[in-house]
Amino acid sequence: MTFRYLSSLSITLAALLLSACASTQVADTCSVSLKSNLAYSMRMAESKLSTGCEYSLDNYLDQLLDIAANNPDSDNRRQFSDFLVRISDQGVISKRQAKSTYNRYFNVKFVSLTGEYNTCSQTCPVKSRVLADMQSELLDKELGLVQASQDSASYYRADHLLKEVQLVLEATCRACESETL
Repeated sequence: MTFRYLSSLSITLAALLLSACASTQVADTCSVSLKSNLAYSMRMAESKLSTGCEYSLDNYLDQLLDIAANNPDSDNRRQFSDFLVRISDQGVISKRQAKSTYNRYFNVKFVSLTGEYNTCSQTCPVKSRVLADMQSELLDKELGLVQASQDSASYYRADHLLKEVQLVLEATCRACESETL
């Protein structure tokens, strides 16, 4: 009888423990819905980032860019620059990452096409991917420059630069092909 009682008690206890584990929910302290005021939302994101939520940076950036696009202002560029500098100073991202992120959204130059390399051997074989990356970046520039900052002139300069790069890259790669024949 004691064995049967202990066995039954053990099974009941195990079932309770398993069901307790299944119903316990852990709150994600990094999950936050940033809304309306850009400066306030940036401070809130900085606070979360400084307390171990670095993995949520992309989500926070997306939300902040949406807020800026819904409240366009030429000052939004400066606010994003300051935000990226502050989180870089916190050690969340490097200075290089901060600069790259800012340039991707708010600068005419393309971060997708950087570096010193041999165009024939390194860029021409992946020309389609490079141009696709630049086209994707142009969409990010539209969000940052046009929608968030109301700077259409800079966006059109970036668009023009992309078209120039396409032409130059096409001509360069053709020249590289003729050299190898």
